[in-house]
Amino acid sequence: MLHSAPLEARALDPWVFAHSLSGPLMTSLTYRDAGVDIETGDALVDAIKPLAKSTSRSGVMGSLGGFGALFDLKAAGYTDPVLVSSTDGVGTKLRLAIDAGYHDAVGIDLVAMCVNDLVVQGAEPLFFLDYFATGKLELAQARSVIAGIAEGCRQAGSALVGGETAEMPGMYAKDDYDLAGFSVGAAERDGLLPRDDVRAGDVLLGLASSGVHSNGFSLVRRILDTTNQGVRTPAPFAPGATVGEALLTPTRIYVKSVLALHKAKLLKAAAHITGGGLPGNLPRVLPQGTVGVVDATSWDPAPVFAWLAKTGGVVPEEMLRVFNCGIGMVLVVAPDDVETATALLTEAGETVSRIGRIEPGETPEAEPVVRMENLSPNWPVA
Repeated sequence: MLHSAPLEARALDPWVFAHSLSGPLMTSLTYRDAGVDIETGDALVDAIKPLAKSTSRSGVMGSLGGFGALFDLKAAGYTDPVLVSSTDGVGTKLRLAIDAGYHDAVGIDLVAMCVNDLVVQGAEPLFFLDYFATGKLELAQARSVIAGIAEGCRQAGSALVGGETAEMPGMYAKDDYDLAGFSVGAAERDGLLPRDDVRAGDVLLGLASSGVHSNGFSLVRRILDTTNQGVRTPAPFAPGATVGEALLTPTRIYVKSVLALHKAKLLKAAAHITGGGLPGNLPRVLPQGTVGVVDATSWDPAPVFAWLAKTGGVVPEEMLRVFNCGIGMVLVVAPDDVETATALLTEAGETVSRIGRIEPGETPEAEPVVRMENLSPNWPVA
């Protein structure tokens, strides 16, 4: 049910409640007295219905407000579909959003972290649900977050079909909230990724990230604390922006460009670069007995990464396993398809770099790994 008020959120009959107590008659308590405002929850549902409606797509069945959302795979054009699901959050990037009072972007982040994980498996995101939890429901704040979720869904071509708003007094500090997202997509059975023809000699293309995205913010915040940088101070790595504005740039959603490459039969495999960075995520889509060789000089990381490395004294190996370092998605293509794939992706709005290649591992049974080339001791600082 779309951001419904909890069923237990109904005031007890005053007479029954009063007379169930021992001793003299007492004033009746309400759920609002306990910190849960049903009317605000209902107002939020009304406020976000148009946002959800703006994300509707083929396959969505029925109207909002039911106990569950329905989706018709046949109406969406599938013949032999495999469902693919993903769930994620935004992590401690939320702390910066709360401190800055800027909530729209984290809604986009929430969608991005889920749908980017779907598309690397060859799946088209179909529908999305969210969970918003807070100690005291603030209508403007919650609507801002969900407006961002709706925007992320529109970017991904996914319908926002439901969610849950949980107002839980005593569980969160004032103004704090947490988010979780749930995405379901589908792919035709013969269109799942990675393909079984990924091999040595294939080329690695990197798609530029929009910034730090949504991983590593515990380290980011530690570096900010050590330098007394607040969310409203000028960002030393982004002229004209505050620290909060620059770091809250939403995670890029790669769905439409990657699906276009996949539908053109040019994509062999794809890896979403999140927590664990290039070394932790690229091997997940490589076959045994292969090495992903990545040239650290083949792309220009955004200035924020050099600032984090220099200011925090973070060594290159740690930067690479915590942050995306400027590459949010890695695509595997055949050598003969590099030019065509690069042109298609560029036309779709991506910044594309040829960042490496796949080579044979030490043995056919060896687990896939990443090997960095040209990684200088002060990388990514110029």
